[in-house]
Amino acid sequence: MTRSPSKLKSKPKSQPEPNPTDAAFDAAAAAYAQAGDMFQLIAPDGTTTGAGELPDPETRLRLYHEMRRARHFDERGWVLYRQGRLGVFPPFGGMEASQVGTAATLTADDWLFPTYRDTGAALTLGLPIARALAYWRTSPHGWAMPENLKVLPFYIPIATQYPHAVGAALAEKRKGTKNVAMAYIGDGGSSEGDFHEALNFAGALEAPCVFILQNNGWAISVPTRMQTRATNLSRRAEGYGIPGVRVDGNDVLATYHVTREAVERARRGEGPTLIETVTYRVKPHTVADDPSRYRTDADNEGWDAKDPVLRLQTHLMNEGLLTAESEAALLKEVADEFEAALKEADSYPDPEPAEILDHVFAEPTPQLRRQREQILSEQNSNKENA
Repeated sequence: MTRSPSKLKSKPKSQPEPNPTDAAFDAAAAAYAQAGDMFQLIAPDGTTTGAGELPDPETRLRLYHEMRRARHFDERGWVLYRQGRLGVFPPFGGMEASQVGTAATLTADDWLFPTYRDTGAALTLGLPIARALAYWRTSPHGWAMPENLKVLPFYIPIATQYPHAVGAALAEKRKGTKNVAMAYIGDGGSSEGDFHEALNFAGALEAPCVFILQNNGWAISVPTRMQTRATNLSRRAEGYGIPGVRVDGNDVLATYHVTREAVERARRGEGPTLIETVTYRVKPHTVADDPSRYRTDADNEGWDAKDPVLRLQTHLMNEGLLTAESEAALLKEVADEFEAALKEADSYPDPEPAEILDHVFAEPTPQLRRQREQILSEQNSNKENA
C-alpha cells in the first residue's frame, strides 16, 4: 500500500513534554522555599511581629546568655579541632535558637534525647562544658552523664531518639510524675520509620513527650526539598492525632513560646506535640565536611541576615535590656567559663583501654567481664614483653 506524500513528510520536532515527576518536584521545591506559615515573635531585624506576648525581660536575657554560651562553644570547637584537641565535631552555629529555645523549657527532672548536633541543647539543660568537651574527644570522662541530669549521649543513629524518648515518657507517666521527655531529630530523620512509629506510639498512649524536628534544610548533602515533597513537616503529626506546630527556628522567643506550651500540655497529661523548627545549617555537616561540593551560594543566600543570635541581640538593645557594656561583660563571662572548662577537660587523665566497657550497663554483664579480663591480660602481656 502506497502512502500519500503528506504522510511521508517528517513532522517538525516539538519540545519534549516536561516529566510530570520533575514538574511535581519543582512545584514542591518552590512551595517549600516560599512557605511562610510559621509562628514568629520577632522578625530578622529584631522588631516584634505582634503575633503574641513576649517572654518577660529576665527570660529573654537568659535565653540570650544561653545562645551566646552555645555559639562560643561551637566557635571554639572549630579551633580546637584544627589544633588536634577535639575530635570530629558536628557544628550547630546558626541553630542556637532552635536548641536553646526548646531545651530552656525543661527542668533537670525531664529527659533530653539529643542527636549528635544538639550540644547546644544539652549545655542549656545543664551539661557541664568540660564533660561535653571530653565527649567530643572520645574520652570516657565524657561518656557518663551527670547523675543530676537525664541527658542521653550524643549518638549517631538517625531518628532512634524518638522511640527512646517515648519509652522514657511512658515510664514517667507510669510512675505518676509530671516529668516529660524531649527528643530531637533533623528533617532527614522524619523520613525514617522510627519517626512514624514513635509518633503513633506516643499519640495512642498519650505519652508526655515533646518531639523537636529541626528542619535545617539538609540531610547531610540531600536538601529537604529533595528527600520529601512535604512542605510543612509539622503536619505529619495530624496522621497520628497529635498537635503539630511550625515555628521560626531562628526566633528563640517564638521557639521558647511554642515549646513551653507543649511542655505544659504534656505535664497536664494531654499527650505529645510535634514541633518543626525551621532553621538552616549554615555550617558544614561536620568539621570534616566540605559543603561546597553539594551546596551553592543560592542555597545559603539570605540566611546570614536571619542569624538567631544577632536577631535577639538587636531586639534586646532596641528594648534597652542590653547595652554595649553589658554585652561586653556577658561575652567575657562566657569566654572565661569556657576556658576554665577547657582547662578542666585538659586535666582529665588519658583513658585506659578497659574504660571503653564502662557505662554500657549499670551492672556489667558476664560478656563485659570477660572482655575486661581479656583487655587487662593483653595489657599485662604487652608490659612484660616491652
